Amino acid sequence: MSSELILVVVIIAIALTFDFINGFHDAANSVATVVATRVLTPLQAVIWAAFFNFVSAFSFGTGVAKTVGSGMVDLAAVTPYVILCGLAGAIVWDLFTWRLGLPTSSSHALFGGYAGAAIAHTSSLHVLVWSGWIKTIIFMAVAPFLGLVAAYAFMIAVYWLFREATPKKMDVYFRKLQLLSAAALSYSHGTNDAQKTMGIITGVLVAAKFLPTFHVPVWVILSAHAAIGLGTLSGGWRIVHTMGSRITRLKPRGGFCAESAAAVSILLATAFGVGVSTTHVITGAIAGVGSVQRIKAVRWGVATNIVWAWTLTIPCAAVAAWSLYTLLRALGLDSQ
Repeated sequence: MSSELILVVVIIAIALTFDFINGFHDAANSVATVVATRVLTPLQAVIWAAFFNFVSAFSFGTGVAKTVGSGMVDLAAVTPYVILCGLAGAIVWDLFTWRLGLPTSSSHALFGGYAGAAIAHTSSLHVLVWSGWIKTIIFMAVAPFLGLVAAYAFMIAVYWLFREATPKKMDVYFRKLQLLSAAALSYSHGTNDAQKTMGIITGVLVAAKFLPTFHVPVWVILSAHAAIGLGTLSGGWRIVHTMGSRITRLKPRGGFCAESAAAVSILLATAFGVGVSTTHVITGAIAGVGSVQRIKAVRWGVATNIVWAWTLTIPCAAVAAWSLYTLLRALGLDSQ
C-alpha cells in the first residue's frame, strides 16, 4: 500500500470520526426537546434520532456535499494534509465546546478548519471561494432567526387551533405528535450534516487523484450516515441539558413546534444546497417557542453565551487548523 493511499485512508477515518463527534455533539439538536418534555427517555430518544439520521441517506441529493467539498475552498489548492488539518481543527473546537456544554455548530467548525488549513498552505486568502462563504455567513444570521420566527408562528397557530382545549388535553395530543416532529428533525439533521462530511471525503479523493471529478460515491454516503447515526447513539448529555431546559422550559406542544419549525427550515436549506447549522436553527426555534409565553420566559443570558460561542466557532477552528498545518509543514510533511 502506497504512502499516499495510507494517508487518504487515515484522513477518511478522521473524517468519519468527525462525523461521529458531530452526531454526539449535535445529538442535543434532535433529542433535547423530546427529552425535556419527557415524551421519550434519553435512551429511547437517541435511538429514535439515530435511526432517522441514517434513513435520510439517499434523500435531497448531494448539493450540500458539493458546496462544502468544492464551494468553500479552491480544490486546485487543496492537498490531503490540508483536509487532515482542517478536520483536526474542527474536532479540537467541537470537543472543547462539548466539554463546556455549549451547542456550537459542528458545520461551522468544519468550514473554519478547512479554510484555516487552506490559508496556511497557500499563505493567501485567495484560496477561499467567496461566493460559498457569503452564503454561509448570511445563513449564520438567518438560520436562528428563521427557526425563531417559524416556531413563534407555529405556536400561535397551535394556540389558536386548540383554543377550546385545556392544556392537559393539548399535551395528550402533542406527546404523540412530538414523536413525528422529533423524527422529522433527526431526518433533516442527518440529510444536511452528513453531507458535509461526504463533501470533505470526496474532496480528499479528488485531491489525491482517486476521483477524476467531484461526485460522491455511494459508499461515502452510507459511511457518513452510519457514523453520524452512531454518534447520535452515544448521546451528548451536557448539551442536551443546555438545549432542553436552560434556554426555556418546554411543554410537549412547545417541543412539537420547535422541532417542526427547525425541521422545515433545515430541509428548505438542504433543498437549496446550503450547509445550514442545525444547532443555530433549533436554538432559535426553542427561543421562539419560549417568547410566545413572554419574553422573560427565555433565559437570554444563556442564549447570549451560545451566540458568543457561535461567533467564535469559525475563527477558532480556523486558527487551530492553521496552527496544525504550520506545524506539519515545519516538519516537512507537506511540501506540495
